[in-house]
Amino acid sequence: MSGRSERGQATTEVVLLFPVFIMFLLLFAKVFAMLILVQKLEIASFYAGRRWQLESHRNESYVESIDTPQLLPDIASRTCSFLGYSGSGGGGTCTPPPTTNNFLDLITQCQPSKECTANYPGVTVQRTQVWNVVTVTACTKAFTVPFVKGMKMGGFVFCSTKYVPNRDRPIAFVLRA
Repeated sequence: MSGRSERGQATTEVVLLFPVFIMFLLLFAKVFAMLILVQKLEIASFYAGRRWQLESHRNESYVESIDTPQLLPDIASRTCSFLGYSGSGGGGTCTPPPTTNNFLDLITQCQPSKECTANYPGVTVQRTQVWNVVTVTACTKAFTVPFVKGMKMGGFVFCSTKYVPNRDRPIAFVLRA
């Protein structure tokens, strides 16, 4: 018997609690990543809505020649790259991320739900008489929980919808004395 009377940490506690700690740490990191994605989605949808409001047209000739082929793909490209995708393909859809092993786990096929019916990530615009409905969508893949065989958290579909008024481009206001 040695003359040491110091108490030490039991090795079994460290060995058994370490995987639990690592699993908690990974889950916490994934939840934090989802919060970051939601914030990025809100900022991107504000950008898309404001830009669509200020640069889109009501005249049908401009809609077919400028808004649909030029403006919407440019807005979608910038919005998708801000969210973490590599840019935009045709029609406002996002192309796959540059790396398949990114922290946000972004994918290009969505599982539509009743709240968000999009099948793909990107920017969609629906025109109405008074409002333009601008929707930005991001999709994540399913997350496998480490150290638990077969436990999987489903992929999420995040949508942010902005109702943007039509800009009528009013004529100059003249005050008469």
